[in-house]
Amino acid sequence: MIRRLGVLIACMATASVGAASAQDELPADGVHLSFFGFEAGGHLTDLDDQVRELGGSGLRCTRSRADRRLLDCRGTAPDPAAGRQIEIWISAIDSLGGVVTISGNVSAAQLDDWRRLIEQDYGKVGARVQGPQWMMQWVRRRQMIRLTWRVENNQKVASVSLVDGPVLDGWGRSSAR
Repeated sequence: MIRRLGVLIACMATASVGAASAQDELPADGVHLSFFGFEAGGHLTDLDDQVRELGGSGLRCTRSRADRRLLDCRGTAPDPAAGRQIEIWISAIDSLGGVVTISGNVSAAQLDDWRRLIEQDYGKVGARVQGPQWMMQWVRRRQMIRLTWRVENNQKVASVSLVDGPVLDGWGRSSAR
């Protein structure tokens, strides 16, 4: 499991082939990329608080046996606007959210809302097709937010991933020792 997690994190942090990307700097105040109040690189207790604030019952975490610094945390909560259930998955390294993913089956209007919310904060970019899915990506100061969606069994499935490069880099440097 830990090997798959490491491969997934590496792929999410580096994959950008065919993705639309905006490479601006973060504002001077250093605000982290966020979606529905979840921040890339956020502390696990803050991320858990956000799940609860959205009406979820909190995160359930499993510690890796191979690397005790890694936690795989999962939870569910209602989408703040649409009310539909969304899944939250967090790969935490030393209690910091290296990768935060919010996903679920979405209506066309819900997907438009997600896209509008992100574009409102980070600017417009074009969508690119990559295999069977569409993708939009924004990068700010070593953090990334990516919106992907596809049709599966006549249902739209969408996810927003927040990736914090410094958290992943710190794990990579300390793992190499």
